[in-house]
Amino acid sequence: MSIYLFAFFTSFLVNLILIVPFIDLLYKMKFQRVHQETRDAFDKKTPIFDKYHSMKVGIPVGGGVLTVFTTLALFVFFITLFLLGQRQIISNYSSVISEIKILLFTIVSFSFLGLYDDLKKIFFLKDTAFFGLRLRHKLLVEIFLGFIISYWMYSELKINIIHIPFLGVYAVSWLYILFSTFVIVSFANAINISDGLDGMASGVLTIALLAFWAVSVSILDTPLLVFIAVWLGGLIAFLYFNIYPARIMLGDTGSLAFGATFAVIGLLLGKAFALPIIGGVFVIEIASSLIQLLSKRFFNKKAFPVAPLHLWLQLRGWGEPKVVMRSWIVAALFATFGLMVAFMK
Repeated sequence: MSIYLFAFFTSFLVNLILIVPFIDLLYKMKFQRVHQETRDAFDKKTPIFDKYHSMKVGIPVGGGVLTVFTTLALFVFFITLFLLGQRQIISNYSSVISEIKILLFTIVSFSFLGLYDDLKKIFFLKDTAFFGLRLRHKLLVEIFLGFIISYWMYSELKINIIHIPFLGVYAVSWLYILFSTFVIVSFANAINISDGLDGMASGVLTIALLAFWAVSVSILDTPLLVFIAVWLGGLIAFLYFNIYPARIMLGDTGSLAFGATFAVIGLLLGKAFALPIIGGVFVIEIASSLIQLLSKRFFNKKAFPVAPLHLWLQLRGWGEPKVVMRSWIVAALFATFGLMVAFMK
């Protein structure tokens, strides 16, 4: 266990050393939030959202770029150390290489999609052919990437079952690909939606990942233990600079990559039922947005004054730190309950 804790602290220190120069670099590149009128999925103005986010203009966006890079580099470094030191790499699956490939492909592919989104928003790259990608087209790309990942889990790792506590294990065959794709895309967008307040998405994700790390320890899966350790180290270092008032924001690069990877880790651990509980805050956030979207689409009226939930709480008079701190408390409760579910037979 000491090697995994060493990986965690190494990642934390590396990210802590790099993040201040990285923030300075983002300022020089003008990779910052700019003042603009945001629009919803129906291309309508969102004045309430703009009101509560106007003070974030000028904050560098791109914290996810550094965390993704250091997580990848340190994960490969520590796995290489295991191989050179001839330490046994334990996995729940017959192909360790496939498990590693799935983890790396997930975080890299979704981070590139998120980077495209960040570039479009910051530099207003909307009128060219490539940067004219609409929301529905981005969703199709997410589904395509999620399908590839899900197919690999089904074909190479032979995952085709879903465990529901007290009810048993159900083999769903190729339908697992569709189920897994839905879960990956849902969490990618859930964390993206939650990344609206200083420290909210990164703080809630840190708590949820600690729960998954506990599950990984119980089954001794080396790739997942190392990956979560270095990811957590980087995430906590980022969170130090992301809490209110934030010096750096996660951005779509991080939120999309982290959301998809979080879902994949839950699926690789075989905890598909516990996943939405451990990530309960993210589920509530995306559910409130989805209900609002469907209500506007089919009934031409709002289900809530505003969505997602954190924005509605702000509208009711809750200060940003209050919303975030209480989200962390709720996340801790969800994670604890989710752990109980995860260890049920």
